Amino acid sequence: MNKTELIDAMAADAGITKAAAKKALESFLGNVEGSLKKGGRVSLVGFGSWSVSKRSAREGRNPQTGKTIKIAAKNVVKFKAGSDLSGAVN
Repeated sequence: MNKTELIDAMAADAGITKAAAKKALESFLGNVEGSLKKGGRVSLVGFGSWSVSKRSAREGRNPQTGKTIKIAAKNVVKFKAGSDLSGAVN
């Protein structure tokens, strides 16, 4: 399912226009992004939670040349599925 299909499904399920569903989805995504940028955590009980984790700098290897390269530290987003979501797919 891509974003357009999700918007169509949300509009059909909620009985709202596609424009309203798109606005709601974009608001949700923007708020999740904003919270994670601030270092916060977003948790939807039963569905899952998003958090930010720091990945430290490390050395890697260029597969084409075999030379060692430095990989910079960065923040990564992690998602942990909730019990209801895990149960639904298993």
